[in-house]
Amino acid sequence: MSILLKLWGAGTARTLRPIWMAEELEIDYELIPIGPRTGETQTKEFTSLNPKQKIPAMQHKDLNLSESLAICKYLQRNFKSKNIFLPNDEVSIAKEEEWCDFIYGELDETSLYVMRRHYDLKEIYGESPVVVKACRQYFLKQLNVIEEHLKSQETILKNGFGLADIFLMTCLDWAIFYEFSLPKNISSYRDKISKRTAYQKAMKINYSN
Repeated sequence: MSILLKLWGAGTARTLRPIWMAEELEIDYELIPIGPRTGETQTKEFTSLNPKQKIPAMQHKDLNLSESLAICKYLQRNFKSKNIFLPNDEVSIAKEEEWCDFIYGELDETSLYVMRRHYDLKEIYGESPVVVKACRQYFLKQLNVIEEHLKSQETILKNGFGLADIFLMTCLDWAIFYEFSLPKNISSYRDKISKRTAYQKAMKINYSN
């Protein structure tokens, strides 16, 4: 039987997210582990799948989807599993949306990815120590919100491990790579989540190349 789900992209924090979600949900999928700046996203085949020429991307039956958050939400809602909390009431849906938007918008896009552009990729986007320093300070400010939140619970939502935790963990790993020191509650949280079998498997798959 042919595999109906394909994931494109490996090697980054953003590609880890759908791979990890698929592993938590125990989905049978095929990974095409192309990189972000190898020329593989510029091919005619991939451009027809995702005109943005970005990874990650997903194919499922007749659906083509891009953006790590959209892909993970789709998988979460279409391949249900006891391993992942799925909000099913108005309040928990809204809270998950709030946390995912906060993590993706403030930690990923506004802080870590801007650092990546002027730190890892300075040959492309230009070096800017001022920008990197400002991003580090902003990241730590936003991290304090999560540190306080995790004083009273072990996962982002009280109902259990879910989508927001996948997004937060990928940002925390990214932060460790950038030599941030994590505060007490977040450090304990990260240690616990990192013991998940699906996380460990996804890490090996995503970074194997």
